Formats: sequence, structure tokens, C-alpha cells
Amino acid sequence: MAVQAKEEFIIRPAQMEDLENAVALMNICSMASVGQEEFDVTEIRAEWMSPGFDLEHSTRMALTADGDIVGYIEVWDVNPVPVRVWVWGRVHPDYEGQGIGTRLMEWAEGRAREAIERVPADAQVIMESGTISTHSPSHALFKDLGMELTRHFYTMRIDMDSPPPAPQWPEGITVRTLVRGEDDEAAIFATDDAFKDHWGHVDQPVEALLERWQHFMDHDESFDASLWFLAMGGDEIAGISFCWPKANNDPNVGYVGTLGVRRPWRKQGLGLALVLHSFAEFWERGIRSVELGVDASSLTGATRLYERAGMHVHRQFDNYRKVLRPGKDLTTHSL
Repeated sequence: MAVQAKEEFIIRPAQMEDLENAVALMNICSMASVGQEEFDVTEIRAEWMSPGFDLEHSTRMALTADGDIVGYIEVWDVNPVPVRVWVWGRVHPDYEGQGIGTRLMEWAEGRAREAIERVPADAQVIMESGTISTHSPSHALFKDLGMELTRHFYTMRIDMDSPPPAPQWPEGITVRTLVRGEDDEAAIFATDDAFKDHWGHVDQPVEALLERWQHFMDHDESFDASLWFLAMGGDEIAGISFCWPKANNDPNVGYVGTLGVRRPWRKQGLGLALVLHSFAEFWERGIRSVELGVDASSLTGATRLYERAGMHVHRQFDNYRKVLRPGKDLTTHSL
């Protein structure tokens, strides 16, 4: 196991004035692990200002005696029913093996346990974290802390050298773009409904999901409603494809952030049609490469769908968990 952090490392909460230096650390880590910068100040600022997230209570940083940030961690338990507490952290590659990650993760576990009192008494509560599959120090850290590898997730990608095939829409389906202020509530309801069959899904009040969704839309400079597609079955949203003009790690790559089809409209080809429609819009904008994230063992077969659309696995991320309190599992595990 890693040794304890040296005394000269100062551990304290993050503050808003740390933002640029914290993002710089995140990008140093992403350059070391995937060869690209993946974070920008606007994105992280929006996260730090997210409803229910408090820097003082939910973050810790490790600093050298000179004030350099060499470690960072955050705990996400903002859902009204926080049975899954997400922990995300980074340690500067030059400072790995000095116990910083262990110390930050031990703090995070203690902080994550505070969520237990907000969860029904008979429900299981877990702490989760993850890493790119090729970063061995993270895997070793999670295992040392008693965490179990539970799931794999893919970043899938397509590099188009010609226009994608025209989508074949199921009978009765029309497509339009989202109108902010008019479609917000219906869109978040449809998204949550489509993802009820997603592994690990936990029912949450739609009002809380809507508040967080609107926060990020209001603070994300790259949000473009003309890339948010609603597949309409009459007056109802049958499926959604919410896209971003650029992926976090590459401004030349488009990103399909959320794609889902609600149960009554499945097995009619709507998912593939939405994927191809999204690809076509990127093609028209001169964007030739597109990425998205997916559960490698998707309960609805999403991985196979994206392969049929011409995508391939680009990266793999591994999900770890630790049970903080045993009990009834409120998350989705099967259809």
C-alpha cells in the first residue's frame, strides 16, 4: 500500500480562487493518462457552482509547502436520495506513490458516509469511483482501499470519411430541436424515463433533476440547442439525442452526450435513426469525428447499436465501488 502523505502536504477545501490552478492540475493528469487536455475552466466552474454542491464541505486539495496543488478530490451526493455517492479525484503524476491519493480517498469515504442519514434506513449506500483502464496507480489505490471492480464503460468513436446513411424514421415519428424554456420539463422527464433501464439508475424527483439540468445549460458556453434533438411521437417525446459541438478532450470532435429511447418506442429503429441524424448534423457542420460514452454491458444493447452505426471502442473506463451500508439495492440492475 502507498505510504502516508508527508507532513508538508497541506490538506484543505478548494476555494473558488483555486479554480484555474485546479483545472491546470486536472489537465496535467489527463495529459499523462490519455495524452490530451480534457477540462476547461468554464466547465469546472459550473460544476463547483452546481446546486447542492459545496466546496467547503465536498472537496479537498493537497498542496505543497509552496502552495502548489498536487492533489484534488470531490464527493458528489447531491441527489435527494444519495444511495450512490460518486468520488472523483486526481493526483499530480510527479507526486504519485507518496500517499496523497490514499489520504484524499480516506477523507472522501468519511465524507461519503454522511449521505447514509439521508437515505431510507433499509437501503444500501455505496461509494463509487472510476479510472481509465490503463492507469494502474488508480486501480491499485482502489483495491488497497477495499473497493471492488464492478463495471466497464466505453468511449466510442466514429471517424467519418463520407456522409452517414440517411436515417430511417419509424412511422409517425418527427424530429425537431429543443426550445429552451418550453421543452425543459418534458425533455428532462423523457430523459429520466428513457434511462430507467440504465444500469445503476436511481429514481429521483424530476424537480431536482430539472434544477441541475437548467443550471448547467445556463452556465455552459458550448450549449447549442440546435444540436438537441427531440424525436416526437405525436405530442410526446419518444427519444432524445442531446449533442455538444465539441468533446471535452478535442475541439474537433463532436459529442453525443445523451441518447435514449423511451420504452413504448423501442425496437423500431428509432435509436439508430437518432444516432445517424446526429452524425449527419455534425457532418454538415464540418465535424468528421464523433464520440459518446456508453455502458459496456448496456442493458438495452446500446453498445451493439453504436457498432451498427459504425462506431468503435476508443477508450475503456473502469468503475469501482465500496458498500458503505448494506441493505436493499435501489438501483437498476436488470430490465
